[in-house]
Formats: sequence, C-alpha cells, structure tokens
Amino acid sequence: MSAAAALRSKLASRAATLGFSGFGITSPAAVPELGARLRAWLATGAHGDMIWMAREPRRRGSPLALWGEVRSIIMLGLDAPPRSNPLEALSKRDAGLIATYARRRDYHDVIKGRLKELAQTLVSVAGAEVKVFVDTAPVMEKPLAAAAGLGWQGKHTVLLSRELGSWLLLGAIFTTAELPIDTAGADHCGSCRRCLDICPTKAFPAPYRLDARRCIAYLTIEHKGTIPHEFREAIGNRIFGCDDCLAVCPWNKYAKASHDMRMAERHELNQQPLRELAQLDDAGFRKLFAGTPIKRTGRDRFIRNVLIAIGNSGEPTLAHEAERLLGDPSPLVRAMAVWAASRLLPRRRMRALAQQHRSEENDQDVLAELDRVEAGSTSRDGTKPP
Repeated sequence: MSAAAALRSKLASRAATLGFSGFGITSPAAVPELGARLRAWLATGAHGDMIWMAREPRRRGSPLALWGEVRSIIMLGLDAPPRSNPLEALSKRDAGLIATYARRRDYHDVIKGRLKELAQTLVSVAGAEVKVFVDTAPVMEKPLAAAAGLGWQGKHTVLLSRELGSWLLLGAIFTTAELPIDTAGADHCGSCRRCLDICPTKAFPAPYRLDARRCIAYLTIEHKGTIPHEFREAIGNRIFGCDDCLAVCPWNKYAKASHDMRMAERHELNQQPLRELAQLDDAGFRKLFAGTPIKRTGRDRFIRNVLIAIGNSGEPTLAHEAERLLGDPSPLVRAMAVWAASRLLPRRRMRALAQQHRSEENDQDVLAELDRVEAGSTSRDGTKPP
C-alpha cells in the first residue's frame, strides 16, 4: 500500500470513529462546470434574498479560486434522520412543525468540531495544510460530495445516498496533501419524482432545479420580509424549514439514526403549541432555541412564521394571539398578524380592528395588509375574489 493510500485509510477510519457515516475524496477540479452552473442559476434570480450566494461567484464556483494551494478535498457526511416521519405532523394544525435538522444542536458547531479533529490527524501525520468548511464559506458542498462518491444530487437538488438516504449533513476539508481520489456517485433517481410532486409550493421548475424563492425552507428561514400571499396557505404549519421532499424519498429506508447525544433531537421542539410560540418575546425565543439553528433567524421572523401557521390552523381559539400581535413592536410581525387574524376572526370584528390600527400605523407592508381587509373579503390565497 502506498503512503497516500495508507493515509487515506487512516483518515477514513478516524472519520468513522468521529461519527461520520460518509467519507470520500475528490479533486478541486472534479466539477469543471460548477462555475457555469452557478452563474446560470444566479442569472434567473432563483436565489432570492440569499445575496451571499451571488457574492464572489468565481470563488464559489471553483475550489482552486477559493484556495489556490488545495490539492485534495475530503467530503464528510453525517446521517441524521428524524425519529419519526415529519409528514405525520402536518395534520396537527395547532402545533408548529420545525425541520428535523433544526430540532438539534446547530450542526455547524457539531460538524466543525469533528472536522477540526480529523484535520489535525492530517496535519500531524502528513504535515499538510488544511482548511475546514461547514456551510461557512463559498463552498458548494453538494456537488463536491457527489464528486467524492458520497452519493448524488437528487431531483430535489439534495445529496442522496443508496446507503444513507436523504438526511446527510455535509462538511469539507481542503488540504494541500495529494490523496487518492474516489469515483463520483452515480444517479439512482430513475423515473421517481416523489420529491418533485410533493412540494407544496412547486419550487422545482424542472428535475434537478430549485427556485429558492418558492421553497418553504427559504421562505421561512432566509427570506427577510413578509411571506408572499401566494405561498401562505401552502406553508401550512411549517414554522421553520420543510422536510417534505426529503421525507418522501424512498432511499430513506437505509438512513441510520445517530446515537450521538450532540445530534439528538430535542423532543420539546417537536410540535410545540402555536399558542405558546406566539407568546415568545426576544428573551424567551433566545432561551428556547439556544444552541439551535433557529436562533440565528431572530424572534421576529420566527413569529412571522408562527402567525402564518396560526392563520392556517382553522382554530378560532388562536385568533386572540393574532389579535394581540397586531400591536407588536415589529412591523413584520404586525403585518402577518393582520393576515392571520383576518383568517380567524369574523369579518365585522376584523374590519373594526383594521380601522383602529390604521390610525396608528405607518409601515407600508402593514398598511397593505390592512388595505386588503378594508377592501372587502379575501379568498384563502389572499387575492380579491371576482
């Protein structure tokens, strides 16, 4: 066995000890079309508010442009499926559904620590230079992971594995060491289109293409403003992210639950009552979601999402929470409170509230929501009826 092959074997063994379920190595030049694909996607505007995607496209589209000394890229995957099928919680309309990955400790922190441990092995054994990345730099992890043989990008654009399913969390180690390269993963989606057909907002204009502007994960996490009317009802009770296209994938039968307590699900975050979530102030929000990815979105965007779920709940008993939040300090929250309240309160009551709050309001988004109420009844998708 060559020295490079022996080093690869040692790294793979150490990665397994650290809890990684996927390990592969690729070349920084393995996906030469990466830059062109990224530029074409950005040109459509499909990245929406994610302006960081459009920053430094040359570096994002080429590992060598990011770090000219890199000679090998080690891709790692951590399999972290949910304990139960997330789709079952969609019927519990008075509770909020949080994406599986967000009901755990922030995976950026968990994986980065392990990557650093693995990278230290590389430094100590080979004396190589290293850089570790977990969604924290312009690195396109999914195509690089596919090139490293961890799996393939499915029709929903997420990495899939025949051995590990659809719930992989990814990290990368760039190194100056010359390591043996693995064979790229082959596509095994076949004629299946379950992930495309289940999407509530039709975020996939074609297989292998995502329009983030229509994606519930984007709308509830990355999007900073009010939720567009056309998507509000489709969001249902999803208050942070969306697991639908992942959960429906047939390859998930091979997914393996993590027994690592650092990645264990926090059961108290599963199907939290909307009534309790709506009452969170900033301090309460920070306390409840400490250590999770949810905390990074901030209280106001989160309550915006909770109000969308309240408006979709069909529960008149939740109308009080929406009515109370009409006076919230955040205009983003007030705007969504108008919509949620209008879905649950009698029309006469809602019009009286609209007139009352209009005199105290100067935010254009809130005023636009009040205009819709005062103009007459609205259909369930937020547009004026014929």
